[in-house]
Amino acid sequence: MKKPFVMVCALLVVFALAACGKEESSGSAKKPSEPLKVTLPTWTGYGPLFLAKEKGFFKKNGVDVDLSIVEGLAERKQALASGKIDGMATALDVQVTLAASDIPVDVVWVLDDSHGGDGILVKKGIKDIKDLKGKSMAFEVGSTSHMLALTALKQGGLSEKDVKVVQMSAGDAGAAFAAGKVDAAVTWEPWLSKGSQANGKVLLTTKDLPGIIVDTISFKEEVVKKRPDDVKAFVKAMGEAMDYWKEHKEEADKIMAEGLKIDPKEFTATEEGLKFYSKEDNKQAFGSKSSKGPIYQSADNAISFYKDQKIITKEPKAEDLIDSSFQ
Repeated sequence: MKKPFVMVCALLVVFALAACGKEESSGSAKKPSEPLKVTLPTWTGYGPLFLAKEKGFFKKNGVDVDLSIVEGLAERKQALASGKIDGMATALDVQVTLAASDIPVDVVWVLDDSHGGDGILVKKGIKDIKDLKGKSMAFEVGSTSHMLALTALKQGGLSEKDVKVVQMSAGDAGAAFAAGKVDAAVTWEPWLSKGSQANGKVLLTTKDLPGIIVDTISFKEEVVKKRPDDVKAFVKAMGEAMDYWKEHKEEADKIMAEGLKIDPKEFTATEEGLKFYSKEDNKQAFGSKSSKGPIYQSADNAISFYKDQKIITKEPKAEDLIDSSFQ
């Protein structure tokens, strides 16, 4: 009579242990990380983000990434400041203005260097920079376009006060110029091509002013501190995406164009105006703690420029802005 009772007790113990084990297992299971939310405007140089996502390089390295296109810089800055997004793809000098606005960010990847992809559209009657005096000039105040505009004006002996500034995003500036609403526009491809075909010409591009525009990816400083493994996985995935681009350029270009919603022919044409950075290029750009790469000097140049123009009052340090630890 005791054997059935003993067997029942044994079974109850087994079930209890199994239940405890299940609870313990479920309690210790690693929860999937929240996606890293990254925003960007429509620009050929940001295509590698879509390549890394669509080819599964982010997923392969264990990080989920949400990409959103927001054209206005002010809207992107607000989204970053409020915590709606974790990171931003934008020019290095914009990263400087973020840091100067008490939005601490860490730049972890260089996407591209503009080499003709950005420029100034003008009406055909405008022959040089000096002819812009008194003319309407569209660009986004506080952005890379602003920096390009001021640099160009300075070369012509002019200042911002000598032109009628029309505030709008780079894309809107290009569209406004193509519609004949402004005399000049600081914009990028494909608007440089569209504008010159419409009723104007390209006065100058970043081929004439090299080294000004370097596109980068940053994450908020607090995100980097809380999620270093995800940021490391992100950087690794970007390197793998660029390796893939080298080996499968035609396919990769198509994927990037679709992600950005740009016509594939336009994408490949504008791609000629920039240099994509590989993982090797990034290692060289960032350098090391003992031997800093050229990106630090680029950041210092942007800081000095915006400080001199009194666009920023707080002067961030390049060392606080650039994070080479993920290279």
